[in-house]
Amino acid sequence: MTESQRPSGEYPMYPSYGNGDAAYPPPPAHQPAQPISTGPGTTVWPGSGAGHGGGDGYGSFGQGLPQPAPQPSGHKRRAKRPVALLAAVAVAAAVVGGVTATAVGQFTGTGSSGTDSSSVVSGTTVSQSSAGTVAGVAKAVSPTIVEIGATSTAGESTGSGVIITSDGEIVTNNHVIAGASSIKVTLSTGRTYTAKVVGTDADKDLALIDLEGASGLKTATLGDSSGIKVGDQVVAIGSPEGLTGTVTSGIVSALNRDVTVAKDSEDGQGQGQQGGGSDWPFEFGGRQFNGDTGNSTTTYKAIQTDASLNPGNSGGALINMNGEIIGINSAMYNASSSGGSSSSGAGSVGLGFAIPVNTLKADLDTLRAGNGS
Repeated sequence: MTESQRPSGEYPMYPSYGNGDAAYPPPPAHQPAQPISTGPGTTVWPGSGAGHGGGDGYGSFGQGLPQPAPQPSGHKRRAKRPVALLAAVAVAAAVVGGVTATAVGQFTGTGSSGTDSSSVVSGTTVSQSSAGTVAGVAKAVSPTIVEIGATSTAGESTGSGVIITSDGEIVTNNHVIAGASSIKVTLSTGRTYTAKVVGTDADKDLALIDLEGASGLKTATLGDSSGIKVGDQVVAIGSPEGLTGTVTSGIVSALNRDVTVAKDSEDGQGQGQQGGGSDWPFEFGGRQFNGDTGNSTTTYKAIQTDASLNPGNSGGALINMNGEIIGINSAMYNASSSGGSSSSGAGSVGLGFAIPVNTLKADLDTLRAGNGS
C-alpha cells in the first residue's frame, strides 16, 4: 500500500471490525523511512528490501536506488522572476525618463524656441537654468546689441542696432542713420568699428549697416512676431542717452498700432537721440508727438510695449522670454518733450513702439541688395 506522508504521530484511525479491540490497519511500529538527499537531482530512500514488501510490512524501495528528486513547488520555481521583472522595469523607466527629460528640455526653451525653426535665424539662446527670466534673456542677448553713433549735417545722434551675422551685419532704424556722413558702432565689449550703410527702407524705417573688418561676432536670433500676444512678457535692450546695454522689461501692451514717423532726418528734429535736440518725432491717432514729423512720413503696424524706451533705444531689440528678437524698437512717447522741454528732462511713460521682426525678415533681401524706398 502507499506510504502516508503525514508527519510523525498523525495517523488516521480506521473503523474497527469484529470485537472492536483492534484497528485496521495497525499503526506502524516505527517512524517511516525518510528520504536522504545525496545531490542535485538524486534522492535515496533507505530500506532493506529490493522491492515492495520488506520485513517491516511496508513496501520500500531498495537501498541506495536513486529516485527522481521532487520538483520544486511553483512558487519556488518563480521566485527569481519578480527580481528580473523589477530590473527590467527599472531599465525601461530609466529609458523613458531620459526621453521625457529630452522632450521637456525641447519644449521649455533649451533646445527649441517654441517657434517654427524655418522662421528663426540661428543665434543666441537662453540657458536652461535661466529660461524665462529677464536676467537670462539679458545675459544671452546683450552681446548682440550695439550702440550706433551717426554724424550728419544735423549733428551727432545715438541709436542702437542688432547684430544678425557673425561678420558684422547690423539692423537698425532708418531714422538712426539717415543722412549720416560717418557711422561708428560700439560693441558690448567696448570695441569700436566703422560701419557703412548697405541698404535702407524708409517706408519701413529699417536699415542695414555692415562693420568693416569684423568677424566671429555673436548674433541674435530673429524670432516670429506673428505668435506674440497682448500680455506677453518682453525685454528691451539698447543705448538710451548713450548708456550702452541698458536692459528694461515689460509686456506687450497692444498689437498693430498705426505709427507714423518721418522718413528723413531733415523732416524731423533728431535721429535716435540728438545731442541737445528732442526725441525722434512720431505720429499716432492723428496727433504728433515729440516734435513735428515733417512732410515726408511713413506709417507701419507696430507692437506697443510698456517696457521703458528712451532716446537712444531706437534700432534696439524687443525680445521675448526665449531670447528671440520679436521687434526693432523705433518710437516712444515722451510727454515732457512734446511740451517743448529738452530731452534731458524727459523720460519714458511706458508708451513704446517696435517694428515687428517679421517685417524685417521679409525686407532683409531688399536691404542686402542695397535697394529700398
